[in-house]
Amino acid sequence: MFRFLTAGESHGKMLLAIIDGIPSGLGIDEKDINIDLERRQKGYGRGDRSINIEKDKVIVASGIRWGKTTGAPIGLIIENKDFENRKEEMNPDKIYENSSAPITKPRPGHADLPGMLKYSVFDAKVILERASARNTASLVAVGAVCKKFLKEFGVNILSYVKSIGNVKIEEPNIVDYSEEIFNKIEESPVKCPFEKESLEMVKTIDSAKKKGDTLGGEIKIKIFNVIPGIGSHTSYDRRLDAKLSEAMMGIPSVKEVYFGKKLDSDVKGSNFHDEIFFDDKFYHKTNNAGGVEGGISNGEIIDINIFLKPIPTLYSPLNTIDVITKQKSKASIVRSDVAVLASARVVAEAMAMIKLTEFYLEKFGGDSMEEILKNFSNYKEILKNRF
Repeated sequence: MFRFLTAGESHGKMLLAIIDGIPSGLGIDEKDINIDLERRQKGYGRGDRSINIEKDKVIVASGIRWGKTTGAPIGLIIENKDFENRKEEMNPDKIYENSSAPITKPRPGHADLPGMLKYSVFDAKVILERASARNTASLVAVGAVCKKFLKEFGVNILSYVKSIGNVKIEEPNIVDYSEEIFNKIEESPVKCPFEKESLEMVKTIDSAKKKGDTLGGEIKIKIFNVIPGIGSHTSYDRRLDAKLSEAMMGIPSVKEVYFGKKLDSDVKGSNFHDEIFFDDKFYHKTNNAGGVEGGISNGEIIDINIFLKPIPTLYSPLNTIDVITKQKSKASIVRSDVAVLASARVVAEAMAMIKLTEFYLEKFGGDSMEEILKNFSNYKEILKNRF
């Protein structure tokens, strides 16, 4: 059974992750994880901390020996360099109690107020430290391990920014993964595949920053070479698209998820559903379903689209209520970003890889990569010979 758990706070000593269920014999080392950790920190619109303070590097504490997984739980550590500046306010020792002023003015759109109500605390610091998107670094570390696992089955993933603010792109026709396309996206300051729109997005971010405002937008995730038959129609909680959607909604600021072509209320089945063809294998000429039908992968590209709301920390803050005085006030200002689409897409990749790993291990399960890959090969032969 695959499972994982993360722990840590934004300005605490470190972020932690434990991954259980990765089979033995998977080749991986720290640099494979650090590549995606670095990608998460890049992107125009990020704040000072991401650029100048945190340079995330993973420490593998267990579960990998001589470059290969052992089958034991994998322990990952990411140290927070900014903890040196917050030693007193984030220290677990009771002697530091009340060493910093409480944050009593919750930000609209953040977890501050509902978290304070739920956990009965008058200092939003307790809530925002764990709710912070900084904690997605540990998710990206877990996802990097899963990405390495899925590459053994030929699975690859791309993501890019489709819109920031009012700047939107036309869908590029990407039908397969390539290093050329990957590099083109990564070279963009906002991780958009088109140069003209990238520059317009940069200007839009600059304009919002001057006004003390923030921006949201849309991200595309494309997953290539997922074999048909992943997921199930038999129960709601075994559907591939349901689990992928759940994972996407677990990313901070994500408010909408859809697969394939976006639906309008006036769409008709005759011009939406993907007709089926056969030429040595079943295929579709269109992919409006986004690679999933009835909760099961159909062999096409898994096409996921997510919308993120604007970051709720504004340097021109909105109105709120001080939880102590109950008086009208301006929301607390906490160091933050203007737009996080470029980074959030790396988190979305990680969450997609995590969920797909769960499904692949369930279907082709075993204790070693040798065993799992044999099971996978047998399944491919069944598909080829039966149909």
